[in-house]
Amino acid sequence: MTKEITRSATSETTDKETLFMLGGIALIVFGAGMVLSSPVIRRYLGQFGIGSLTQSALPDIERYLKLRSM
Repeated sequence: MTKEITRSATSETTDKETLFMLGGIALIVFGAGMVLSSPVIRRYLGQFGIGSLTQSALPDIERYLKLRSM
């Protein structure tokens, strides 16, 4: 009976930790969306050329995915 109680407590702890982790990730995504929805932030990101940086990285990412699939 002691093993059953221990397993149950461990399972509840793991479930609670998973729930906290997923909740934290959701808050991070929500916060990033709120920050990026600001026109001032968008203007700053446009000045840094983030879009051009991602376009220049796409060929490398595609090459990596092709090598990984082999």
